[in-house]
Amino acid sequence: MIKNNKKKIVHGVVHRVPEDLQKALVSNSVAQKAWEDITPLARNEWICWVTSGKKAETRSIRIEKTLSKLKSGMRRPCCWAGCPHRSS
Repeated sequence: MIKNNKKKIVHGVVHRVPEDLQKALVSNSVAQKAWEDITPLARNEWICWVTSGKKAETRSIRIEKTLSKLKSGMRRPCCWAGCPHRSS
């Protein structure tokens, strides 16, 4: 768990929340509240989806989409096979 400006950002099961995603979540209270409400496995999948982009541009786009989708109530990345690091 990371404390950033007195706000806590909870990590996933396998992955830690990268700094750029932490900053984005802290800057958006609605997305941060949704982040806190989802399961550790769901957080893990969002983190893995964001960090699996090979280009910096892709990663930035995925961070923006993560915020948008969390705010709209989506709990997991859509149309993605899931974190390859997950054993189950």
